[in-house]
Amino acid sequence: MCTSADKFLKHALGHLFASIGLAVFGAVYECFSHEVYSYYMIYAFAIPLCMGALPYSIMTLKWKKPDGIFLNLWNSAIAAFTTGSIFYGILAIYGTTNQLVIVYPITGGILTLTALCRIIRKSVKNRKKAVSIHKKFTNNCY
Repeated sequence: MCTSADKFLKHALGHLFASIGLAVFGAVYECFSHEVYSYYMIYAFAIPLCMGALPYSIMTLKWKKPDGIFLNLWNSAIAAFTTGSIFYGILAIYGTTNQLVIVYPITGGILTLTALCRIIRKSVKNRKKAVSIHKKFTNNCY
């Protein structure tokens, strides 16, 4: 049986391994880039680490239970930011530009805001439910 803590631990470990893989990818790519560096490529590993592994680790410890839609939106935002960072880093190393690079941060931002709105809406709904149960209980006691 998979509990929510196990699910968040799986997500945290997945993002941690993705961060390690991106760090290795960035290091290998920089070795073959003829001494041309891009901070977007070097620090692409930080996105899944800061937005994925750390929050999911905290959720595992605090037993927070966001729904599957939040998880899908949040993971998609992480993927959009990471892909955009790698793509921009590759273009910077090659010395070219592309106007479509702006799509990645915009998409990641929209997905992040949607995920945050989803979890805020869920917490407000749960709070209203708790208040109505509390009122119902206190009215029956007096």
